[in-house]
Amino acid sequence: MKAEALLERLVGFQSVVGRPNGDLMDFVADYLLGHGAKVTRLPGPEGDRENLFATLGDPSVPGVILSGHVDVVPAQEPDWLADPFVLRRDADRLIGRGACDMKGFDAAVLAAVPALAKMDLRAPIHIALSYDEEAGCRGVPHMLAALTDLCATPAGCIVGEPSNLVPVLAHKGKAAVELRAAGVTGHSSRPDLGKNAIHRLLPVLAEVVALAERLTQGPQDARFAPPYSTVQVGTIDGGQAVNIIPDAARARIELRSIHGVDSQALLQPLLDQPGIDGDWLSSYPALALDRAHPLAALMERVTGATALDGVSYGTEAGLFQQAGVPSVVCGPGDISRAHKPEEYLTRAELAGAERMILAVGEALCGDASGPGAFPLGFA
Repeated sequence: MKAEALLERLVGFQSVVGRPNGDLMDFVADYLLGHGAKVTRLPGPEGDRENLFATLGDPSVPGVILSGHVDVVPAQEPDWLADPFVLRRDADRLIGRGACDMKGFDAAVLAAVPALAKMDLRAPIHIALSYDEEAGCRGVPHMLAALTDLCATPAGCIVGEPSNLVPVLAHKGKAAVELRAAGVTGHSSRPDLGKNAIHRLLPVLAEVVALAERLTQGPQDARFAPPYSTVQVGTIDGGQAVNIIPDAARARIELRSIHGVDSQALLQPLLDQPGIDGDWLSSYPALALDRAHPLAALMERVTGATALDGVSYGTEAGLFQQAGVPSVVCGPGDISRAHKPEEYLTRAELAGAERMILAVGEALCGDASGPGAFPLGFA
């Protein structure tokens, strides 16, 4: 199937984050098996969602992962001009939920599979499709936990998030928590007989504000804007009415960290506060690939673009890096179109992604330069 037809099929699956994705994975698995790939489906602990890992070539040799997620954000905005889960053409634009973020990359990967399968690959191509990336990269850790049973430690990973097909070497990490305080309700005229949950939450929120100020003076990384780690209270709610003592309050806190800063370590003291209950909502580490790394050189060669030092948004690439796989972000489309009505990818961008993937495959047909190393074709 051609890339546009594959994108149409993928958009047609309403694989909204947090929902089952078995029908989409059935389609992808059948397609890949039909082209000779070794396919492993990896159900998550939720029971109704799964990751998929496929290999073309010898899995015992260090290869390259092409990584994408199959979940999308909801499409309930009133500004869609038609059904967001039916791919629509408008001149060069291919419009639909997930067309840009990031089923376009997934479709380009699948479209390249027949040609990749015919190549004399000296190192394998792996295809890693994850679930619930949009909920804070919740699916891919379960796949990474199984990686050593699936293949030799890969030599590199390309995460195809929208980057205008420009390689991205670094991004910030992220961690988010929900904090909760419980109180005792009653009439506001007798606060002495109740316990105000919002008041109990205020000291920890003040600590968040103080932490935000300290971070501006902390480690700096000029690759990012702002060049330091940041934290904010994103949401807060609680109480029923102004004359009722609130018996519950909740706040959600997000921290985005530069490389070398541990987001979880900074937020853990908030969870440890007396009288505060809470949970981790999401966490993924920052990405940092050295510009001198062979993967960076490969990506500049196959895209014809100079790699960007860093971007502000985050991806699963930091988790692959944490698992010992050097990683880079590079995919079709612009991140500014993501999570918006009338999301689109152009035909030219889709075709460019497929060409990039095929060029990576051609690079893997070179002679190996030694155990665990990139093929010479990467140089």
